[in-house]
Amino acid sequence: MMNRGGITLWGFVGTIVLTSVLAGCQALGLTRINLPFILGTMVTPDRDRAKVVGFGIHLINGWLFATIYAAAFQSWRRATWWLGALIGGVHALFVLAVGMPMLPGMHPRMASEQRGPTPTRQLEPPGFLARNYGLRTPLSVALAHLLYGGILGAFYRLR
Repeated sequence: MMNRGGITLWGFVGTIVLTSVLAGCQALGLTRINLPFILGTMVTPDRDRAKVVGFGIHLINGWLFATIYAAAFQSWRRATWWLGALIGGVHALFVLAVGMPMLPGMHPRMASEQRGPTPTRQLEPPGFLARNYGLRTPLSVALAHLLYGGILGAFYRLR
């Protein structure tokens, strides 16, 4: 049986840290990626509202992924910071190598690599490893996901 309280608390904390690290990397000019904005613009064209809606979507995603991490910890019968960080590294690799290149096919306001922008599709596609948002974007995303997983692994308690 999974520790639902741990998933709720540490999934929230991990997601806040992940989002804050990415926002800090963006503010420092290390990347142009803004995951809450990208997620929010999937459901609303209002760019200001998209940031708020996207943060909510990102938080829910963080809790869903925390459930997957917890299932892995339960199956291994142990949770450590380094196991969490390991899962976080795999998670980051999947997001960067598979998720980001697929995003234009799912996002109604994102241009594709093949067709470019239109009046409706104005967001730049992230490309492989999200490198269209800056060459240091993969490092920023990986660092944020390693911390997310490390937090979950360090503080989640098995039942």
